[in-house]
Amino acid sequence: MFSTRTTATAAVAATVLAVLAGCGGGTSTGGGGGKGHPKTLTYWASNQGTSLEDDKTKLTPELQKFEQQTGIKVNLEVVPWTDLLTRILAATSSGQGPDVLNIGNTWSASLQATGALLPFDDKNFTQIGGKDRFVESTLGSTGAPGKTPAAVPLYSLAYGLYYNKKLFKDAGITKPPATWDELVQDGKKLTGGGKYGLAIEGANNSENAHHAFVFAKQHGADFFDASGKPTFDSPQVVQAIKQYIDFMASDKIAAPGNAEYVQNESVSDLAKGKAAMLLWQAAGVQLKARGMKPGDYGVAPVPVQSGTPGSGQNVNSMVAGINMAVFKNSGNLDGALKFVKFMTSDAEQKTLNTEYGSIPPIKSALQDPAFATPELTVLRDALAKSAAPLPQVAKESQFEELVGTAMKDLFADAAAGRPVTTDSVQKRLAKAQQQMQG
Repeated sequence: MFSTRTTATAAVAATVLAVLAGCGGGTSTGGGGGKGHPKTLTYWASNQGTSLEDDKTKLTPELQKFEQQTGIKVNLEVVPWTDLLTRILAATSSGQGPDVLNIGNTWSASLQATGALLPFDDKNFTQIGGKDRFVESTLGSTGAPGKTPAAVPLYSLAYGLYYNKKLFKDAGITKPPATWDELVQDGKKLTGGGKYGLAIEGANNSENAHHAFVFAKQHGADFFDASGKPTFDSPQVVQAIKQYIDFMASDKIAAPGNAEYVQNESVSDLAKGKAAMLLWQAAGVQLKARGMKPGDYGVAPVPVQSGTPGSGQNVNSMVAGINMAVFKNSGNLDGALKFVKFMTSDAEQKTLNTEYGSIPPIKSALQDPAFATPELTVLRDALAKSAAPLPQVAKESQFEELVGTAMKDLFADAAAGRPVTTDSVQKRLAKAQQQMQG
């Protein structure tokens, strides 16, 4: 999902359970949220820019183009990531939601399970220009395997290692680290004098869960078995998460204050020279907004345990991004599909992904030279060669919240000087697994 995303509070997990257990398909009847007029649509956009106002500035001219072309007015609301999942789940339960909405692609299977979203079957894909227009890997995060997609890709992303070139030069480091051992060694050289080697957002549950997934893959582990049963506290997962927490706890290359960092605070630290490295999704636009020029930072593949990034245990990113979905109970399904077609058209894909520094999931738009910058080339390579989708299971959003919270608590321990041990990590993850099963 997108780099600005911070998941909602712990109440989300309970809300998800309630919706999945008792409200599936609750929006299949009735209209709500002021929908139903053939000349209007309500659109919930996710916060992709530097602020809600920034998104409105970027999106409003595009929505005006759509109105000029179709006569359909789009009522825009930009919803912060802290509220988006909770708002969507409430809408799936009450039927009072938008016509069209953005969702984090990792939520696709969870929201699909509510029955509230319009399935993108062959007919609906044809109405928006065809399924074959989309990059195949991005379609892997549109719903549960074997089921009709519940959304379509809108913006694609992957993680990269961003680093401050001046701080590297000052420390005598000539190239970015390729393995975690190298990152720790470099991080220690870069830590001191009020600066740290690595910026982390320890209170950002979604960021925590994304890194947990990558580290687990590199340790040969998954968070769910083949039957969908959670395996949060397996020895390999415990080892993976401890390795990540140890950047603060034992390696001490991340500032203790990072345990309280949430949305975009780590990006600010890189831009201000308070931290030398950052693991992030398409940070270029965010860094520019904070005064950092493209020549001031480098982008490299996220490190691996050994060797080079690739499939299997050398996965170094999740398949990140934003999907666009339609509520089944929209009173204007025809208009909603026209809007999805517009937003995924070549012209809009080039415009919007350029504005947000993301990667088009549309094959033809992806050929534009604007998406061949050094930064995006690294991210595109990750998507093509070494990224994997987060588990496309109905409880995925609960996994992010529960594991993310466990990691937030572990970072709090590290910041307070309390020991982070294999046993303490295992206990936190076992508690998260019990909550999931309960």
